[in-house]
Amino acid sequence: MAEDTAPPLYRRLASLDRTVLLLGCVSLLTDLSSEMIWPLLPLFITTVLGAPPAVLGLIEGLAEATANLMKAGSGLWSDRIRKRRPFVVGGYALSGLVKPLFALATVWPHILAVRLADRVGKGLRGSARDAMVASCAGSCDLGLAFGYRKAMDSLGAMLGPVVVFLLLPTLTVMYGEVGAYRAVFALSIVPALMAVALVWQLRDTQDESRSSTGPHPELSSLPGPYRRNLVAHGLFSISLFPYAFLVLAAVDQGITLRYIPLIYAWYNLVYAATAIPAGALSDRFGRRPVVLCGYLLFAVTALGLGRASSPAHLVVLFAAYGTVMAVMGTVQRALVAELVPDEVKATAFGVHQATAGVCALGAGVITGLLWEVPVAGMRGSYAFSAGVSLTAALLFSMLVGNEPGIPAPKEE
Repeated sequence: MAEDTAPPLYRRLASLDRTVLLLGCVSLLTDLSSEMIWPLLPLFITTVLGAPPAVLGLIEGLAEATANLMKAGSGLWSDRIRKRRPFVVGGYALSGLVKPLFALATVWPHILAVRLADRVGKGLRGSARDAMVASCAGSCDLGLAFGYRKAMDSLGAMLGPVVVFLLLPTLTVMYGEVGAYRAVFALSIVPALMAVALVWQLRDTQDESRSSTGPHPELSSLPGPYRRNLVAHGLFSISLFPYAFLVLAAVDQGITLRYIPLIYAWYNLVYAATAIPAGALSDRFGRRPVVLCGYLLFAVTALGLGRASSPAHLVVLFAAYGTVMAVMGTVQRALVAELVPDEVKATAFGVHQATAGVCALGAGVITGLLWEVPVAGMRGSYAFSAGVSLTAALLFSMLVGNEPGIPAPKEE
């Protein structure tokens, strides 16, 4: 379709399948609940429970690795039984119901246990949900559909810290600083239960109701272009330091506890604002150039974080970090959906996220250890991230070309 006759972006959004729109609303509520917790959790672990930064890195790395390894198993299972809904509903329900248990933690292993349970829920739903989005979106709007869901996800992630910012002064007066942490954690169940009620309305699609008597999908059936992208993305995932360390960097620059939720909301606002345009750009110009730009921008962002010297610098760098995460969360999913056939889509999403999860474990531990080494410290950990990201960009440009199914740039 010629550019001047293409429908406006808002019309394309309005025409998205009902299932995609519903999943976006569920994502908003779920992340509203989650992000009432995550901005405060690093400080709760390190100041209230007294754990060192290395433990923080271990918790975050194990949590994300658990979620993504679960996505591999649940994705393969979903493809084999040809069903998505049980995984999506069950995963959102588990994550929502365990969140208030953070309020009861007295030692850091309690946090680890609840964090892992929450991530198991995420792992159960992730691959099946992404396959559901891919099956409901037309090929011309694949990036837009993933961008919409990620934008709603990040809008909820922005609203969560804002709610905490508004509640924290009153809760601190009522319960003290430690009690305020626990009260916020307990209140997070309200939007979580709303999300569970909404996701229950999902219906089986035609893709889900197909007979399961056909050949079972196997990992060996994943095509070569997909595997090459997997290698590059796995390397890039090693460079992605956990967001918890951005919170510590903000505190190091003098940002007080009350304003931590706001800077986190800023990051998520940028994420939400750029996810849909990133997806639409990849629909227009192809996935490869947009993903490559994301890799390069992250390297620049990491170097900038190592040299940040004021809260104003962090505001800009948090925005850059949010843009990178929007590109990776949106366009990489659309790329995976294009590189594999329908019968192995959930498996492909699961393996993709499992690889990222294993690398996230290494990234979290490496960041935590470098942070504590005097000769490296904060700057050393960010320099490591920048170097790995640049290497991944080079590898991606060499291994992942304009494979079949990836739209080439259109002529003006």
